[in-house]
Amino acid sequence: MDEIRTIQGDTVDRVCFRYYGYTAGVTEDVLAANPGLCELGPILPTGTVIRMPAVAAQPTKSTVQLWE
Repeated sequence: MDEIRTIQGDTVDRVCFRYYGYTAGVTEDVLAANPGLCELGPILPTGTVIRMPAVAAQPTKSTVQLWE
């Protein structure tokens, strides 16, 4: 499990997007791996160490073409 430090103005979802490239489904995993993280407030203190759990790759979305 990797660890990263927050920078000024970071939120949990911003950290997730910066690390994983997406937030869908991983924000909950990060919060579960870091008990008490949500108690720090919406804007995390600069330098907070966050453990980033390994997650499955983002599921691909199928596209529907309406016109040919």
